Amino acid sequence: FEDEAGKMNRSVLDAGGELLVVSQFTLLGDVRKGRRPSFTDAMEPVRANELYKSFCEACRRLGVKVGEGVFRAEMKVALVNDGPVTLLLDSKRLF
Repeated sequence: FEDEAGKMNRSVLDAGGELLVVSQFTLLGDVRKGRRPSFTDAMEPVRANELYKSFCEACRRLGVKVGEGVFRAEMKVALVNDGPVTLLLDSKRLF
């Protein structure tokens, strides 16, 4: 979120924003070979749900208002992007 100088320096709390957290295992789809994506590297669902819930709770503990999608459910999500800005978070820095 932009500060007074137009730089992306503000947190979601600074901006008075909220989070809508929706799990999306298809982001890990590997399309490097074959005609369809492979999801073999996706996390096992029980463990993935624990991580998903843990992330949501960590954000709430920081004071961020969090809306959650339903884990492993097909959903229609409507939103208005102010940007657009997409950030890829990868703790392994594989991209």
